[in-house]
Amino acid sequence: MAWYKRNPLASGQQQRRSLFGEILDWMLAPLLILWPMSIGVTYLVAKSIANDPFDHILDDKITALAQEVAAQAPSNQFSIPKEALEILLADGTDQLRVQVLGKGGEFLLGDERTLPIPQREARQIGVVNFRDIVVNGEDFRAGHLWIELPTVGENRFMLIQIAETLGKRDGLANEIIKGVILPQFVILPLAVLLVWFGLSRGIAPLNSLLDIIRNRKPDDLSALQTKDTPEELLPVITALNEQLERLEQTIDTQKRFVADAAHQLKTPLAGLRMQVELLSDETDEAAKLRSLRRLKVGTERSTRLVNQLLALARTEAPSVLQFEKLDLTHIARTVSRDFVPEAMNKRIDLGVEVPDHPVYVNGQTLMLTEMIKNLVENALRYTPEEGCVTVRVDDSPQREAIVLEVEDDGPGIPEGERNLVFDRFYRVLGTSEDGSGLGLAIVQETAHQHDANVSIHENPKSSHPDRPGTLMRVSFQPRHRQMED
Repeated sequence: MAWYKRNPLASGQQQRRSLFGEILDWMLAPLLILWPMSIGVTYLVAKSIANDPFDHILDDKITALAQEVAAQAPSNQFSIPKEALEILLADGTDQLRVQVLGKGGEFLLGDERTLPIPQREARQIGVVNFRDIVVNGEDFRAGHLWIELPTVGENRFMLIQIAETLGKRDGLANEIIKGVILPQFVILPLAVLLVWFGLSRGIAPLNSLLDIIRNRKPDDLSALQTKDTPEELLPVITALNEQLERLEQTIDTQKRFVADAAHQLKTPLAGLRMQVELLSDETDEAAKLRSLRRLKVGTERSTRLVNQLLALARTEAPSVLQFEKLDLTHIARTVSRDFVPEAMNKRIDLGVEVPDHPVYVNGQTLMLTEMIKNLVENALRYTPEEGCVTVRVDDSPQREAIVLEVEDDGPGIPEGERNLVFDRFYRVLGTSEDGSGLGLAIVQETAHQHDANVSIHENPKSSHPDRPGTLMRVSFQPRHRQMED
């Protein structure tokens, strides 16, 4: 069966554990251990059962002999006819030994000193007691009876003992054991076969699942059916379905990235090729310089587009990134500092408003840096000269969440388009600024991966009637959750 075959690829390696074999071992091992124990218990029980009927017979013999002894005791003479004694002690299988001791301990009948005398302190008058003894190296079953005579003194007690060998008892015990044990030699192999068959039937759903997985097409990422699935296999199939879903999302992301990259790079690359061709045919030096400037702008635009596509791909594959405790104020200062030259070229007042203390969030440095970079870049692009852009981090007690804001006094985003600007490659109608339409898509995806929300508002500080400005706000998870993490 597939579940206990050696892996052919694991040559030279340790053989894999067999689930079938391990379960079978745990089921059969107790059975094989308990079976010899059951034989021992059966033997003890059989010996006890075999003793009962023969003890009754021995009791009757001892009682009959005691009655005769008690009848002759007043005369101080004791004799039993030989024929009567032979009838009493007749046995075709076992040896019997008799001992009768008088009031003074004197021997009256039977084997004089071969049977050990029971302790007087433990004697029970008028009750036949049984014990196992050894006489001359041979096992006997002995019964003894103390009888009390109508005299005064310590010598008023007489002892009658009869002992017999264990032939009949052992024979009966062996017959009982045979009757119990012999059927087990048939039942035990049958039980092993039934366990094997039942276990094979029990793991059949595993083999069926294996066949289903092996027979699936390479591009089939649909969920496995859980109908009629055993309860023990349901967690495994559920985990596989979750993994298939994640794999399908990853493949879709890769396909979307390739499609987006091909679509967006086609036009810039065609423009660059045209510029190169024009430059090669141009003879005028001034025209060549203009073509080189356009070529430089085109390459910068293509580079920015490629970088944004890569950033978007990173935000959609967060499983490969490690999140850690980061100071959001430090990242905001660093990114803003990088844009100071560009802001000065456009004569834009770029300011940073952050607390004096660190503000920690759980995140990934590269992703948060790219998010803030896109927000600041958009703000600078759409803010006119002499405008103002502010990057702000706020963790004041009045706020339940940690907030990152980037505000500008540009043309703003119409309320009807605020949900659309997060779509890939979407551009606000009527804008004349260059851009790929990926910046806010990167911002939203990064915020989502950091359990944050992005919202768009008008700049409350803008006083220009034609430029309401834009306030981009990223609200991270509540403060108490940041502290717990």
